Amino acid sequence: MRIQTASKTLLLLLSLFLTFNISVVSAAGGVAAINNLSDDLGLGGNDDEILEPDVAFKLTTDVKDANSIVANWQIADKHYLYRNKFKFKLIEGDGVQLGDAVLPPGETKNDEFFGKIQVFHNGVEAVVPLVRSNTQATTIKVQFTYQGCAEETGICYPPIRKKVSFDLPAGGSGSSVVKTTAATGSSASQDFVSEQDKSLAVLASGDAIEILLYFFLGGLALAFTACMYPMIPILSSIIVGHGEKINRGTAFAISMAYVQSMAITFGIMGALVAAFGQGLNIQAWFQQPAVLIIFSLIFVGLALSMFGFYNIQMPASVQGWLTNFSNKQEGGSLHGAIFMGAASALIIGPCAGPVIIGALAYVATEGNWLLGFASMFILGNGLGLPLLIVGTAGGHVLPKAGTWMDNVKAGAGVVLLAIALLFLERISFISATTVMLLWATLFIVVGIYMGAFDAIKENASGWFKLWKGVGLVFVIYGVIVMLGGVTGARNFNDPLHGSSLTMGGGAAAEKQHLKFKRIKTDTDLKNEIAAAKSAGKYVMLDFYADWCTYCKQFEDYVFTNKEVHELLKDFVLLQADVTANDEQDQALNKYTSVQAPPAILFYDKDGKEIRNYRIVGNMDAETFIKHVKLIIK
Repeated sequence: MRIQTASKTLLLLLSLFLTFNISVVSAAGGVAAINNLSDDLGLGGNDDEILEPDVAFKLTTDVKDANSIVANWQIADKHYLYRNKFKFKLIEGDGVQLGDAVLPPGETKNDEFFGKIQVFHNGVEAVVPLVRSNTQATTIKVQFTYQGCAEETGICYPPIRKKVSFDLPAGGSGSSVVKTTAATGSSASQDFVSEQDKSLAVLASGDAIEILLYFFLGGLALAFTACMYPMIPILSSIIVGHGEKINRGTAFAISMAYVQSMAITFGIMGALVAAFGQGLNIQAWFQQPAVLIIFSLIFVGLALSMFGFYNIQMPASVQGWLTNFSNKQEGGSLHGAIFMGAASALIIGPCAGPVIIGALAYVATEGNWLLGFASMFILGNGLGLPLLIVGTAGGHVLPKAGTWMDNVKAGAGVVLLAIALLFLERISFISATTVMLLWATLFIVVGIYMGAFDAIKENASGWFKLWKGVGLVFVIYGVIVMLGGVTGARNFNDPLHGSSLTMGGGAAAEKQHLKFKRIKTDTDLKNEIAAAKSAGKYVMLDFYADWCTYCKQFEDYVFTNKEVHELLKDFVLLQADVTANDEQDQALNKYTSVQAPPAILFYDKDGKEIRNYRIVGNMDAETFIKHVKLIIK
């Protein structure tokens, strides 16, 4: 063993000597010389022939937009690149400077030459931001330096340097297709950038103030997405629970406690992801059935407290705890607001789209836990700003006494029951039919409570007639949801979509769905990609989880589209169900650099991911069709 290690060290020194002192020897000639030397020493022979540098580490480059360039390395099997050996130098380019390159986190390896160090296997992509004072179309030349090793033979390549020319468009115009040519003569083109990569590009090109502003605006944008709407009734219910003594100051204090608790939770999440890497999917841990059931029960308990009674049979100790907890809510407890703020960030957060996923990917890349905390804390405050305004203003204008206050509290209780059902929807062993029937029951009971079947008396007021009419609408809608639930539908917002009542029978509905092959591990993925490569086919990999709202929208509205079926008929369709978030799921997430579902990855006929066409977040059928057409054009 010592002899082999000494021999490998000698080969490393010889390779470095050839690199730095014999400039007339080409890269191919240097590798051939090392191969010959390896044969002479009996360290590998023909069975472990050293690959040429351009074969072991295939570089392709492109212009991402007017303000950034991208480089992608396809790493051969049983080879790796050192993360800290990447260097980027501007050779030519008036009015252009290179920013700090953005690289994903690597894998920790105990290297015999450098000790514990981060490396990349399979492939890696670097985004290099450009600082431009020259906004005219121009050409620049950049030198890329990188170094790697072969694991089987232990041979380390000398540092590899490639000079690449880029034709930049005029500043601020990144929509056109731009081509680049490398010194090796290869070329690539790119005309699409994924949402996550857009976020990463913006983050990579700004200073600290710009980055934090981006996070704040990103959080503010998230506040107006459908996934965040439940936070408004959660906060409102806490304020309403304070009763008629609420004033603007108290409402502001409760709202601030809720928002800051949510923001701090996001900050802790960012710090942990920055410290431990992208493979740590914190929110997924809070989508476990046991956690979701506990929070559902909490919201049911809170709803019952809004109704003013506890007519449920449960152990006295549990009922006492629930009563005490709910009483705190009725008292407008800051502790309750803090608890609910943290719960909202952890439980409702995974429904967020590419902004938060890109943000977590960014802090994981930076590896700075302080920046990770600050960035996600600022994002949480951006998300919470509208909540702070609504909570403060709402507390001021709420009715102060009388039956109106009772009605408002009852309405808040209904909303809390609806939030409990939203949590139950994410649990895999609760069938869609059961959830739809629960939604139908909620709508029908609310309608009856509003007087849907009460007789209209002779002197009935206009308000009574209005509430009776709205109640009838709730009852009718509840019946429709019930019919949809027992005939195959699973979305109470669109209760007849997927129902056999509208699709000509259950068999016909079943035929509408794409047929995916399930994979579990990175080994499964590699094998399937290798098989698809041999067959000359594209691969689409869909990341799915039962608790992922957008995943179900893809299942129901995109993967049932006939034109989507036609476009994907020659694709190998793979699906990774990461609902369990077990070790194998986490390993697959890390291998593919997927932060959380929904995510859809595409691989070309050579088995290489088309990284810039990765889908993160929601997408409707029409946009998805255009997306796939760009891939296969």
